[in-house]
Amino acid sequence: MKHQNHFDPSRRGVLRSMIGSSLLLPGIVSELLAEETGRSVSVDPLAPKSTHFPAKAKRVIFLYMSGGVSHVDSWDPKPKLFEDAGKTVSVNEFQGRKGDFSMFLKRPQWEFAPHGQSGIQVSSLFPHMAECVDDLCVIRSMKSDHTNHYEATLGIHTGSFTFARPSIGAWLSYGLGTDNRNLPSFVVIAPHSPYAGGQVWGSDFLPGSHQGTLVVPGPEPVANIHRRSPSSRLQELELAALARRNQRHLQSSDHDPLLAARIKSFETAFGMQAEMPEVFDLSKESDATLKLYGLERGSTKGFAWQCLVARRLAERGVRFVELIDVGSSSNWDAHGDMLTHAPLAANVDQPIAGLLKDLKQRGMLEDTLVVWTTEFGRTSFNSAAGAAGREHHHWVFSSWLAGAGVRAGTTYGESDEFGINVASDPVHIHDFHATILHLMGLDHEKLTYRHTGRDYRLTDVHGNVIQGLLA
Repeated sequence: MKHQNHFDPSRRGVLRSMIGSSLLLPGIVSELLAEETGRSVSVDPLAPKSTHFPAKAKRVIFLYMSGGVSHVDSWDPKPKLFEDAGKTVSVNEFQGRKGDFSMFLKRPQWEFAPHGQSGIQVSSLFPHMAECVDDLCVIRSMKSDHTNHYEATLGIHTGSFTFARPSIGAWLSYGLGTDNRNLPSFVVIAPHSPYAGGQVWGSDFLPGSHQGTLVVPGPEPVANIHRRSPSSRLQELELAALARRNQRHLQSSDHDPLLAARIKSFETAFGMQAEMPEVFDLSKESDATLKLYGLERGSTKGFAWQCLVARRLAERGVRFVELIDVGSSSNWDAHGDMLTHAPLAANVDQPIAGLLKDLKQRGMLEDTLVVWTTEFGRTSFNSAAGAAGREHHHWVFSSWLAGAGVRAGTTYGESDEFGINVASDPVHIHDFHATILHLMGLDHEKLTYRHTGRDYRLTDVHGNVIQGLLA
């Protein structure tokens, strides 16, 4: 894949004079001019691109549960934890503090039972998703590197726990482009801002056209989506005049890729005015479809609306759609009381099951990858015997994949008998990202971008494709 860059050609003379007497002159100039070469031709950053190898999936719907869903209360059954609740266990870290801690094991709040032909056990927290287990590959050995929300949220989205980096959606947009220039390649539907804010869907050093477009459930999901000109003809004339001025400016700026991306964003915005309102118009969806998602006709809010709109975006060629259920407050962060999981689960359970069933009956699950995850799990222990809540836990947690290329009706990896540590087949988030890219036909080691003299990638210098997750 061709490298792109941010080197500003107006600095050529300054840089030459600064390093003119350096013994490193030949190498430095060669590097800078090589980076500059890619700027000579203006290209459409969202043009469809070839995959590295045949892809199993054409698109991703990424379901993100903000705050830390408890794995031992949802996807990871632990009979021993039920039996030994109230007993003590020793751990060497608690809430990011190292040391020797004696903790009390806490009983899960929901019972587990086998479901489907696969017999995968799911708790009663997710009764609707439990009906779909034969389409899921449940990962019970996820690992992260940080116990704080901000860093863990950044990590699960960008692969970086410390610095802002491009989101996985931005990487897929960069690597594959879009099949529909009237819609963004990357859309995020969220009712509130999550931890880490817009960095969750940011493009960082990638061209700005790959940044996620935010959709907020409600009567006006995208601001200014309707034209302000009194007629479409007048708007076309205005935009044509603007396009001519933009092209002259682009030519005088030596085809600056950042400027080119901004111009392309104007074109996408115009296309969105034509097509996005139709995406949000659910009036032609059948009563049966609305019932499947648990959506009341006329409603424009709630996770059911988000899931149905995600399906409509996916079938119109949007490459990556992320759904965030809640924001940086009133989420799954159940320090005080695990029972706060109940209404949050009720908000997402039927809509997600409805999405899976809807995709399947339309034949779309065959080439759509559905990802369900959270930033980390929750402790199976606490500092007090009677504690009602659970704390952050990044040592092991659960996620699942469904759809294109996924080994359906299976579980992968195990945590130990209490759900404290990975017992077998760890899946670090870098492995998780590498596997998602692989299913989209991209080699995570080859999907790189030259920035400040270094080739960056989503998985940094880590990550392995987990073959056990693949069909």
